[in-house]
Amino acid sequence: MSQRSVLDPAVENDFPNFVTHLECSYTGEKLPANQLHGLSPVGKPILVRYDLKALAKAVTKEDLAKRPGGFWRYREFLPVRDTKNVVSLGEVMTPLMPLRKLAGKGGELIVKDEGRLPTGSFKARGLALAVAMAKELGITRLAMPTNGNAGAAMAAYATHAGMETTIFCPDDTPEVNVSEIEYQGGKVYRVNGLINDCGKIVGDGKEPTGWFDCSTLKEPYRIEGKKTMGLELAEQLGWEVPDVIFYPTGGGTGLIGMWKAFDELEAIGWIGSKRPKMVAVQSTGCAPIVKAYEDGEEHAPLWENAYTHASGIRVPIAVGDFLILRAVRESGGFAIAVTDDAIDVAQAEVVREEGVLLCPEGAATYAAYKQSLADGRIKSTDRAVLYNCATGLKYPMPPITRTLDKNQPIDYSTI
Repeated sequence: MSQRSVLDPAVENDFPNFVTHLECSYTGEKLPANQLHGLSPVGKPILVRYDLKALAKAVTKEDLAKRPGGFWRYREFLPVRDTKNVVSLGEVMTPLMPLRKLAGKGGELIVKDEGRLPTGSFKARGLALAVAMAKELGITRLAMPTNGNAGAAMAAYATHAGMETTIFCPDDTPEVNVSEIEYQGGKVYRVNGLINDCGKIVGDGKEPTGWFDCSTLKEPYRIEGKKTMGLELAEQLGWEVPDVIFYPTGGGTGLIGMWKAFDELEAIGWIGSKRPKMVAVQSTGCAPIVKAYEDGEEHAPLWENAYTHASGIRVPIAVGDFLILRAVRESGGFAIAVTDDAIDVAQAEVVREEGVLLCPEGAATYAAYKQSLADGRIKSTDRAVLYNCATGLKYPMPPITRTLDKNQPIDYSTI
């Protein structure tokens, strides 16, 4: 099927749709599909459920292989019904980049480079789905808190869909992210606080403004977009899963989404029961999930005075904390914190040895990989996947001071 037939309602008005209901992730309470939902009645994230038996009969791996790249190719696994509601900015299947020089002896180390997506980050996956479903449900105004990349993705996709967006970010958010949000059509405000403070402003503003809160896991569909990371990875690996996945974890939507994807793929018979160890990577300056994991807790309390220059993982409290921790524990994985200094060293090592420019959050996963090899939590022979969540080109790089004067003789022996 061509890309045109996926996106053009004149050719195909409806996606095959297998959504049966929505479900509270904490209590299991069933909720109706095709209605507007935020959090569940007990204030927890909502999951989308599908008729997987019917889905398995409707599409095969061979069907999928004939389709163009990009996450809309997994339409049977997604909740959008009408193709006129698809919002696409030219998504691609993000590449797997082997780090052969840096891999453990006898193993594989692979970067999945999500920086190749529209707006330069993996936030495109979740926000494309959230905006598409908002369009399908008649929403015209969205709001969210962001540390940068999510706001840029929502502004771009919502503008493309003709929606209004209002976005709040911590006042130390990098200027490139703030400018990107505004330039792509979002109305952005700096807030003298962290992302949870921005989130409170969004939540408190729902009634007086009428906007829909699109915060992480406070609506059901961003997780469905992030789920495509797991679907795509399994397909790229020949319908297998790696031994371990290192995931930079703030709100954790992608980690939760991939875990859901692997369950759905097993249910339809496309993969077996093997699961990768899911590793939640945080910074020592903001590590609520790591502390809860180490303490054996189900929920992670607010991390006070959070700090890390890897701003995407600077999330002091996560509404989906218990879902992250369940996936980590059920997979036999773990949560690990690395220092900002280790992140800087890791970023420099990967780009200088392999020519792959990671963002700080992506570099945190390589720092965690090295630390986990050293302490024996993973084996050198493992096939490990690192998620680079955004292009490194959005972030500051070390200054270069070498110069030449064209009017002076050049001593080439010093060059």
